[in-house]
Amino acid sequence: MRIVSLLPSATEILFGIGAGEEVVGVTHECDYPPEALGLPKLTSASTPNGTTSAEIDRHVRAAVHAGSSLYHLDSALLARLEPDLIVTQELCAVCAVSYEIVDSATKLLNSCHPERSNVMLSAVEARTTRVVSLEPGSLQDVFATITTLGEITGHLTEARDLVARLESRAKVLRARTAGTAKRARTLVLEWTDPPMSAGHWIPELVDLAGGVPVLANPGANSRRLEWTAIAQAAPEAIIVAPCGFDLAKTRAAIEELDAIEAWRSLAAQRTGRVLALDGNAYLSRPGPRLVDAAEIIEGWYTGGAEYAG
Repeated sequence: MRIVSLLPSATEILFGIGAGEEVVGVTHECDYPPEALGLPKLTSASTPNGTTSAEIDRHVRAAVHAGSSLYHLDSALLARLEPDLIVTQELCAVCAVSYEIVDSATKLLNSCHPERSNVMLSAVEARTTRVVSLEPGSLQDVFATITTLGEITGHLTEARDLVARLESRAKVLRARTAGTAKRARTLVLEWTDPPMSAGHWIPELVDLAGGVPVLANPGANSRRLEWTAIAQAAPEAIIVAPCGFDLAKTRAAIEELDAIEAWRSLAAQRTGRVLALDGNAYLSRPGPRLVDAAEIIEGWYTGGAEYAG
């Protein structure tokens, strides 16, 4: 099987279940595991580099409002790679190349190869380019996508083994935090300017780690917050993990927050209960490292590290 992964999380899953050697193309953001770095890149971003969180937000909102894509797909390279399977998503137009662009490119690919037809999971034809869209909303959904990819790629045993290991770690973590007498009321910022709440699987990770998520939106998209609402919620701990930001960019985003009086007035900020987390690696991508994220947060609750990369 020749696989194109248009999701960093899917790339991690595919390598994690032993299908890495079958991956022939990835996105420009697929940086883990290191083996993925040498694969052909099928996408590029239109988001400007080196700008502030507020400037990136304005660019994204303007593009979405105009109906423009934030990512470019190299359809010519896709055709040359002749994939049997394309893994993509419809969950978020900001996080990856849109499903519509992938679907159009695949239809064009199949029109050039009459023996192929664009189908979804139920396809059984021997010569098809299959498009699989992953839409997890919770940690269990993520585990299910691992199993699904294992079944599709012929690596079901490895996928089940990976899920079993992840579930075992999560079970151990939950048992360890179940007796926590004081669970910190925790705000996770998926973006800083404007501030945005944690959505989808992130509140679950906070709970798993021994905290209580506040102003969260479990199982759904993150949403914009007002500083007055944040002040009223009075979080006891704050995790800053902007979507798509590595640790260096996250630290820069926190420095930008220091100019905002409402941020400086928060008790959690004044007492140093702020964790800078590499959201790009641990929170934004619905893959195996979500369990790592929960373990990192639990360690922060008990040890108080300021940064986590």
